[in-house]
Amino acid sequence: MATETARNTTLRSPLGRVRGFGSAKGGTHHWWMQRVTSAALLPLTIWFALSAASLAGASYEETRAWIAHPFNAVLLLASIGLSFHHTAAGMQVIVEDYANEEWAKVAGIYAARAICWLLAIASALAVLRIAVQG
Repeated sequence: MATETARNTTLRSPLGRVRGFGSAKGGTHHWWMQRVTSAALLPLTIWFALSAASLAGASYEETRAWIAHPFNAVLLLASIGLSFHHTAAGMQVIVEDYANEEWAKVAGIYAARAICWLLAIASALAVLRIAVQG
């Protein structure tokens, strides 16, 4: 009897069983991606903070020229992409942890991703516009 009960007991939700997600399928990848983006953002954030500090008091033209430099533009684009990817993944975790209804989880995750995508595209386009125009 105890063996049969143990065999029929699962920690996965019915929706998780239908989708095929379990603790070893989707969660591990998500956890690793959060760590990888965190590790990549650390040097980029330090670079950006030091660069922004060095631009304190610079004119508008000097700042545009700094952004237009290919090295800075590439690092800015990498920072933008990684930051918004990391933010969307973090928001997904928050929504999954605190939303009680399945529809609220799905809507919250899609809303967070959409907002992050739109902001990332707008930011990247701004950097590219400055970089291309020089």
